[in-house]
Amino acid sequence: MDPPGGVINPASHSRFETNGLQSMDRLSGMEAFAKAVETGSFSAAGEALGLSPQAVGKQVRLLEEHLGLRLIHRTTRRQSLTEAGRTLYERVRIILAEVEAVEAVAASSQAVPRSRIRVNAPVTFGAYDLARVLPAYLAAHRQVDVELTLSDRKVDLIEEGYEVVFRVGPPAEGGLIARPLRPMDFSLCAAPSYLAARGAPRVPADLAQHECLGFAYMATGDQWRFVGPEGREGRQVAVEVSYRLLVNNGQALLTAAVSGLGLLLQPTALVRDAVAAGHLVTVLPAYRPVSRPMHLLYAPDRRITPKLRSFVDFALAHFA
Repeated sequence: MDPPGGVINPASHSRFETNGLQSMDRLSGMEAFAKAVETGSFSAAGEALGLSPQAVGKQVRLLEEHLGLRLIHRTTRRQSLTEAGRTLYERVRIILAEVEAVEAVAASSQAVPRSRIRVNAPVTFGAYDLARVLPAYLAAHRQVDVELTLSDRKVDLIEEGYEVVFRVGPPAEGGLIARPLRPMDFSLCAAPSYLAARGAPRVPADLAQHECLGFAYMATGDQWRFVGPEGREGRQVAVEVSYRLLVNNGQALLTAAVSGLGLLLQPTALVRDAVAAGHLVTVLPAYRPVSRPMHLLYAPDRRITPKLRSFVDFALAHFA
């Protein structure tokens, strides 16, 4: 039976000290435990670590016995974390990150960035802005690999194992470091064919009478907000719109707008090429769509590793 409240079993602790369980052995056990959690099985963990599944299982069992805690529920078909395992996993990740930082410093007096960094970004920003500059980062840091995931949903940096997250909107998580980036600008556009058939709105209130294309992750819901016109900067105008089409992907909305289905309010980076080619036309040019803040998020509870520092510095240089 697991000890209540996650208390370390003193007898187990002294037994393993007697048997000579060294610090490096404990680190190996922590690494095996963390990799088993992240990959979902001892087999996958063993493949990632270059060990057999049996060796991974043995290291995890030794760590459990040393701590006097059951960390993983194991059956013949699946494994799941215990409550103590979930708590310990977060601390183990911090310890392993510290070890990685120490090893990087020891490997080079310059602390050369190395290994893989997991990054998450909104789809449009990631595809149209971040992806354009990543080749320069990879060329400058040849020992770092970038795993970039694009998603417009709000990801959990800690739970989903990201080291860096680009976030549109205010950083709600108080426990993360949030570095401000330049705001995300938006443009209101429509195809010439749509404007020829329906006419161009003259003021934001006219949008209520138009076909609008909605983005499922729009923070303001069915309300579009503008600043202007010129001479009245700072005054926001909000208008309720109804969506003929609601999609969770900006590229799909762009395609619908180019085909003449309705008015599109999306990041300027997404529509820039279509406007330049004449496939879309800017609507309500005297009114500027309200931009949204952007931040770069990363965890504060560990010493920043060389790879994380290099990526944060690069992102700030390009987007701050």
